[in-house]
Amino acid sequence: MNDQELFSFVEINSLETEQITAPRYSYWQSVLRTFFRRKINIAVLILLGVVLIFTYVYPALIGYDPAVDPYINLLDPTAKHLSPKGAMEKFGYNIHWILGTGASGQSTFDAVWYGAGISVSLALLCGLINLTVGVAVGAIWGFSRRVDAVMTEVYNIASNIPYILLISVVVLVLSASFFSMVFALTVTGWLAVAYFIRTQVMIIRDREYNLASRCLGTPLWRVAFRNILPFMTSVIVTLAAAEIPAYISYEVFLSYIGMGLSEMSLGRLIESAQSAMVTPGWGFEFWSPVAVASVITVVLYVVGQNLGDASDPRTHI
Repeated sequence: MNDQELFSFVEINSLETEQITAPRYSYWQSVLRTFFRRKINIAVLILLGVVLIFTYVYPALIGYDPAVDPYINLLDPTAKHLSPKGAMEKFGYNIHWILGTGASGQSTFDAVWYGAGISVSLALLCGLINLTVGVAVGAIWGFSRRVDAVMTEVYNIASNIPYILLISVVVLVLSASFFSMVFALTVTGWLAVAYFIRTQVMIIRDREYNLASRCLGTPLWRVAFRNILPFMTSVIVTLAAAEIPAYISYEVFLSYIGMGLSEMSLGRLIESAQSAMVTPGWGFEFWSPVAVASVITVVLYVVGQNLGDASDPRTHI
């Protein structure tokens, strides 16, 4: 073969040479791909979906009325403190009676899921408030030395007050209602979040690209919210995974000691069924809300932690 058959001239196109052949990268698509790569995450997410359906959809479908339904069998002494088997034999084989009945003859299953809705709503609202305020304040706190001087003193004072004691005092002063509990859990709850974010911001605030932005005259708030916080997405998600289940635990504990919500939350159900814990045959009244509260907190924590791991760009390989 001659040279003309072996070789040919190729024209150079300057536009084509500047094109990047690497695949397009989407952060959230990579997060979801990494998250769903593990089968355990899919299983836990399905379990979370089932929990949320029973928490919010099930009470609405059956039209549960907390002012009427708990006392519908109050005058029937044979309907009280029934085991699941006894309740089904008396009322028929129905999903309402698979956990037996309580002290007033009410369905334990219905009461537990209605209470779960109150507890989860409280935790999500407190988590939203504390994380929003804490992340915003923490970003400025870690970047501004003037703010750091003031907020550090505020944090040192507030952190020396026992958190449970503060919540208890606020609830006693304002009365035990849903929004007073929200206020008690958020009045200083955001400080711990802000301090954690402040520490993380201080680690990365003096990197070259941040110094360059400051030298170019970029406002402080823009550097904090555009350069730093997006870098900390996985940290914030992991923090949320620990914070939200903690609020459910606080509510259950305070209600258990008689200082919680006036509404029929999971903690209130556990508190009202204390005597059933040690009475033979009545255990389902106590352990049912305990089990549901435990499942909800564990599932929320596991989903949040695994989503936080998937949010780390270093896992997007």
